[in-house]
Amino acid sequence: MAADVADEGLPPAERTTSTPVPVAPGLEAGPKEERPFRKRFIVFYVLLAAAIGATVAGVILAAGSSLTGGGPSWSAWKPDASGQAAAKQIAAHVSKSYHLPSGEQLVDVISKPPSVSPADQQIPIHYIAVRGKKGTGDQIIQVSADDSVMFSLCGLGTSCAIEKGKPSVERGTLVRRQILELALYTFKYVPSIKHIIAFMPPTPGAQPQYVVYLQKNDVTAQLKMPLVRTLNERVPLPSSISRKEQQTIDEVTEPRVYKFSLSQAQQGDAILVLAPLSA
Repeated sequence: MAADVADEGLPPAERTTSTPVPVAPGLEAGPKEERPFRKRFIVFYVLLAAAIGATVAGVILAAGSSLTGGGPSWSAWKPDASGQAAAKQIAAHVSKSYHLPSGEQLVDVISKPPSVSPADQQIPIHYIAVRGKKGTGDQIIQVSADDSVMFSLCGLGTSCAIEKGKPSVERGTLVRRQILELALYTFKYVPSIKHIIAFMPPTPGAQPQYVVYLQKNDVTAQLKMPLVRTLNERVPLPSSISRKEQQTIDEVTEPRVYKFSLSQAQQGDAILVLAPLSA
């Protein structure tokens, strides 16, 4: 399991009929007496019919709103830009909600197209190579600035480590929660994005080693329902993540935590190599 490794974020009505009463011989049925409660029943049924009519009309209007895009919103906030600019807004919005117990921000989030920067040069990453587990082949995935976003979660310590507080499984889970939220916002509001690559902060004294790689179809179920049904609107501290959220975070992110390295093709293309932790 990812939580076992050292890096931050590594750690499930029958119908009845009445018989008519015979009239005694010699007696004639007199005029029907107007029962005092009959009018009350009439009024009751009129009001009931009106209530049912109003309910049906409401359902029809709600269905119409949903079909025209006027239904309940997926989230209370959304970016007002598009593409990579929207991803930057999402990074800024999400990062300010995550804090350490001291009150300081958990990490800063840097958003950019997939790329590496050796010797002050910006080299685009054109391919992701996912190492196959035992008995399976490697998977080569082509990526670009048009369909992919790279998030770097940096704790502002040496090599982007979180310098304040003590590393823990709970704090690592909070990091992965933040990655999940970043991915959900991006997939929902930037339709062209199909791949999210999120670099995790290392423990103090170590170099970054781990990344969460999510594809849009990995979170299809979460994108179909409002965000608050997946993640609580109020971001918890590391020690107060609910069991429900813990299960969701683990189910979505744990199988998609990889140890990364960089390679280069003969033509000079940068390749991000991802090795599953269970390999």
